[in-house]
Amino acid sequence: MKNNFFKLIINVIFICLLLIMFILLLFEKYEEISIKNNSYNVEKIEVLNKNFKNYEEKQIEKNMIYQNNEKIIENYRGYNVVAKIEIPKIDLETYVLEIYSEETLKVAPVKFWGPNPNEVGNLCIAGHNYKNIFYNIKDLNINDIISLKDNINGNIEYKIYDIYKVFPNDTSCLYQNTDGRREITLITCTFDSKKRIIVKAKEVII
Repeated sequence: MKNNFFKLIINVIFICLLLIMFILLLFEKYEEISIKNNSYNVEKIEVLNKNFKNYEEKQIEKNMIYQNNEKIIENYRGYNVVAKIEIPKIDLETYVLEIYSEETLKVAPVKFWGPNPNEVGNLCIAGHNYKNIFYNIKDLNINDIISLKDNINGNIEYKIYDIYKVFPNDTSCLYQNTDGRREITLITCTFDSKKRIIVKAKEVII
């Protein structure tokens, strides 16, 4: 009788141990699944964040393209416009006129020589040293930025790489060999009109 009772106790204990081991295994499996789910969720969040970042970058790019494609006016004070020029350093924002003449020079900077705006080559823009034109280009420095916008190529930034003075009969600044780059040259008179101030800039390539 005692032996039977003792065997029963051992069996119960054994079954309890089996149950405990089974529960522990279930718990371990549950933790493993939870860890996997958490890892999946983290990866999913990272993917979503990356996709959102890419979306934001694309939107910014679209906005930039939209801004670059905004049309400039075609006529300014009765004269045809080929571009709009902005020089933040000297707070200049004005138009570049198509035809070079004594009359147009009194109104705004004009295309003097070279290709169309923002095309390959050296676009030379002349202007009087009037306050609303090129009066302050004497204050520009190397690495200052000039923006030029037209209705075909959009807005392109140029960085100044050279500033110097020449005599009126020196036309070397009009040279067109730019090794396939876009360049612009600004030309104006010194205050005594004895020399010309030359500002040369290259396209900023990102």
